[in-house]
Amino acid sequence: MLGIGAWKQRLPHRDDALPGREQPIIPADEHHVHGRALHPEAFPNSESVLLGMGCFWGAEKKFWNIPGVLTTAVGYAGGYTPNPSYREVCSGMTGHAEVVHVVYDPVRVSFDTLLKTFWENHDPTQGMRQGNDTGTQYRSAVYTSSVAQLSIAQASARRFQAELARKGYGNITTEIAMAGPFYFAEDDHQQYLSKNPEGYCGLGGTGVTCPIGLAANA
Repeated sequence: MLGIGAWKQRLPHRDDALPGREQPIIPADEHHVHGRALHPEAFPNSESVLLGMGCFWGAEKKFWNIPGVLTTAVGYAGGYTPNPSYREVCSGMTGHAEVVHVVYDPVRVSFDTLLKTFWENHDPTQGMRQGNDTGTQYRSAVYTSSVAQLSIAQASARRFQAELARKGYGNITTEIAMAGPFYFAEDDHQQYLSKNPEGYCGLGGTGVTCPIGLAANA
């Protein structure tokens, strides 16, 4: 969005990353769609995961109406710069990916269901881009909050890779790792497509179905 070049498809070295700031971005207290809090602390016994699928505007919309998802928020993760701004992340010099923070009730919705939504609604084989959106911030990523989630996500990638290969797609490039810090994006990015129903959404899947019951059948 702020210029495209080959250098934006390479993650910066930690020493070259922008310095950021101590002051965090604090978005609105309530979710624009359902009015619940954005912070996971408001939901005892919940679990959470950070999912990067390209531009986070469209990605967030895929999750906020799933039964059992308690709240969603967009922000930045996987990089070096503390409390980055959107413009800084788009510069390619923070190392962050645009992600959706999905907070869910594991009794009502399984992690497999969230992963199925994740895999089927973007192309995880594109490296540092998603469609026309090019840059490290648009990379595919799953940042988990537990070792159990990490194992399930890795198993799901193996299962979906087999399906993609049968349809002629290349290797999955999704970064799957334990989550580091999550930084909220600015308020105007939160639930963007609810606030701007005709807004831009470049999200698109491969058309390949991801098997259900990923962990059990891996």
